[in-house]
Amino acid sequence: MFGNLFGKNLRVMTFGESHGQALGVTVDGLPAGLPLSLELIQKDMDRRRPGTSPFVSPRKEPDRVEILSGVASDLTTNGAPICLLIRNTQARSQDYDGLRDKFRPGHADWTYFQKYGIPPQSGGGRASGRETAARVAAGALARAFLATRGVTARAALRAVGTVWAVQTDFESAENDPLRFLDPLLSPSAQAEVTRAKEAGDSVGGVVELSAPGLPPGWGAPVFGKIEALLGGAFFSIGAVRAVEFGEGLSLASKLGSEANDPLGPQGPLTNAHGGVLGGLSTGLPLVARLFVRPTPSVSLPQETVNSRGEKVSLRIEGRHDPCLAPRAAPVAEAMALLVLADLALEPPGKMG
Repeated sequence: MFGNLFGKNLRVMTFGESHGQALGVTVDGLPAGLPLSLELIQKDMDRRRPGTSPFVSPRKEPDRVEILSGVASDLTTNGAPICLLIRNTQARSQDYDGLRDKFRPGHADWTYFQKYGIPPQSGGGRASGRETAARVAAGALARAFLATRGVTARAALRAVGTVWAVQTDFESAENDPLRFLDPLLSPSAQAEVTRAKEAGDSVGGVVELSAPGLPPGWGAPVFGKIEALLGGAFFSIGAVRAVEFGEGLSLASKLGSEANDPLGPQGPLTNAHGGVLGGLSTGLPLVARLFVRPTPSVSLPQETVNSRGEKVSLRIEGRHDPCLAPRAAPVAEAMALLVLADLALEPPGKMG
């Protein structure tokens, strides 16, 4: 198992830790001559970085990207892997001094200790959500490539805590501090996060992703289903606990006659299926929802054990998101773009 590698045709490897010197990613497989500027990559990075509103982690990381290889004169070079670096400038490892021998509930500390025998690392090491900065950088490369095929992806929040968006306004969400889809209900969503934050707690949310522009037939039968590939990519995001496509879970309570999308000469006329039938794209926008758990780092007292198996209590200090979902949305986009770019690079005749 190579847990740091992703993709078949577009091969991605991330590296670095939350409190190390830097994070980064190597991407191999993009065609030569693809226009690719630092500004284009930075645009996606700025959408994910912390310290941008009261509703995300106050850690003030600029997340400036450096291109170490594979790009010259704003074009991808011939056959060279692209290596991107994001330096950590605002790590505060001292915030974790009291946790070095204690396992934080809801985190990977305990399971990593069982597998590797290494006490918890400051900031969570590779299990930290900060690792996703490297994925977003790679996703920006995939976005540039897929733009040449007319394919893109965008994500925003369908729900924050108990507040569910009724409207679907991606343009408004992009300028909303919670990236919430419904501008009329955004104040209610913000109030929900504020209440949890003031209580030392956190809330979860639901990220909705839409990927328009896919032609019919992307994906493959049986084990190569497009939703299976995307599902694996989405579940690799640490806070994601459930994924649905199209109308998803609600279809289980409907009749078949209600759930089916009628067909016309150009394909399905409605999109309850979320843009995928039989594991292949239908030509309608691919729609998925990712259910994101509340941030496990809360400042309330919690019961746990230390590396010697002794019962102890802890209170987590430091800088954490009261709601992870707003910054998970750009990560969901990145993972979808990487999967779709990987499919787009399939040799002719093997797409399906």
